[in-house]
Amino acid sequence: MPTKSTPKSSAKPGSGAGMSAAEKQAIRERAQELKAQEKGIKGLAEVEAKWKLMKPANRALAQDIHKIIMAVDSEIETKTWYSMPAYYKDGKLICFFQSADKWGTRYSTLGFDANAKLDDGSMWATAFALTKLVPANTKSIKELVAKAIGKK
Repeated sequence: MPTKSTPKSSAKPGSGAGMSAAEKQAIRERAQELKAQEKGIKGLAEVEAKWKLMKPANRALAQDIHKIIMAVDSEIETKTWYSMPAYYKDGKLICFFQSADKWGTRYSTLGFDANAKLDDGSMWATAFALTKLVPANTKSIKELVAKAIGKK
């Protein structure tokens, strides 16, 4: 007795099917970052190059966030992560900035990785939307970064 066959996907495993164009581009950019790091292009130079690609308001926000984060601990290392500014402590990703330009959103994001020590009971925030910096934001970011790297 004939049975119905399930249509097979034309997507090859690992082809990235189902990913948005922006996600695919982020993966390509991450591969380029890794190649650049192998060639010795790294750190702040990578981040500065990415700032230049941002719209002025987002560039200013990213640069201000950078200054705030670096003021918390001079040993924080700066490099890119999926084409966005990222901050590392002892070789581990702690936090990153996502420009609104990158994903076409109305706000930029300051996100924290699983390495960040932000645990607070059974639930805590790991990302924050930003449209501009005000003094209260600056204070909160300093406190979050300090906690994330274990300075609090």
